[in-house]
Amino acid sequence: MSGVARRTVVAAGGAGLAAVLTACGGGTDSEGGTGTGGADGVPEGPLAKTGDIPVGGGKVLAGKGVVITQPKAGEFKAFSSKCTHAGCAVSEVKDGVIVCPCHQSRFDISDGSVQGGPAKTSLPPEPIEVKGEDISFG
Repeated sequence: MSGVARRTVVAAGGAGLAAVLTACGGGTDSEGGTGTGGADGVPEGPLAKTGDIPVGGGKVLAGKGVVITQPKAGEFKAFSSKCTHAGCAVSEVKDGVIVCPCHQSRFDISDGSVQGGPAKTSLPPEPIEVKGEDISFG
C-alpha cells in the first residue's frame, strides 16, 4: 500500500472513530442530569436538594457550571464554577471558601468575593430559586 493511500485510510478511519465517539457522548453531566434545557435555555429540573448543601459550605455542580453554597442556615447562594483567574473549574467548598485547584484562588461562599489570589475578580453570581427542598436555576 502506498504512503498516500495509507494516509487516506488512516484519516478516514479516524473520522469514522470520531463520529462513533461523538454519537456515544450521551449528553449526561456529572450530576446525572441530561444537560437539556427548557424552551428558554434554562436547564429543567432541580439542580440540587437543600439537604445536599451543608450549612457553612457548598457543593460544586461541575456538569451544570455552578457552585451552590449555604453561608447561613436557609440562605442559598450560587456562583459560576469557572474561576475568574484562568478559567479553571473550581473543585471544592471547604472552610467557608470555594477553592480553585489550578492556582489556589479562594472565594467567599456568601458573596463570591476573592479571599485569596491570584484571582482578582469575584465569582459571578448565578440566579437560583428555592422551592421547598428543590434548588433550581432562577
